[in-house]
Amino acid sequence: MLTRRNMIFRAGRTLLTGGLLAALGWRATAAATYEVMHTDAEWKHLLNPTQYAILRQEGTERPFSSPLDHEKRVGTFSCAGCDLAAFSSKTKFDSGTGWPSFWQPLPNAVATRTDSTLGMTRTEVHCRRCGGHLGHVFNDGPKPTGLRYCMNGAVLNFKPEI
Repeated sequence: MLTRRNMIFRAGRTLLTGGLLAALGWRATAAATYEVMHTDAEWKHLLNPTQYAILRQEGTERPFSSPLDHEKRVGTFSCAGCDLAAFSSKTKFDSGTGWPSFWQPLPNAVATRTDSTLGMTRTEVHCRRCGGHLGHVFNDGPKPTGLRYCMNGAVLNFKPEI
């Protein structure tokens, strides 16, 4: 039975839950449109569990777990979700953080947005073509940009130049 007391209780619970989720960094956003789009089931089929957790659920791999952190060959790093070339090895550097780091993405490869999870504000980096979460960008990188694009190696593919 819907009583005034139940309505007040439900409204309060909704506000409390929404505020708690916002404080934890959960965002309710409108669905974005990208050039490459799949259903959640299709993404789960196309990606391995780690890639899915990072690209589609904005997770993060453990530091020092990606072989791409130590990749030294000349080539291109692309998004594992849609194969868009995102970073050149010419901009890669060893940040000592345990994640592949770059001082600049390729033109028209990534998009950014504010990430307020875990009680801090960071700039989140996404693939421009499929919207997949790649990592974060910080203002403590080397010249010439002073930026450090700290990427999850599990969601990058490396193609060496031949």
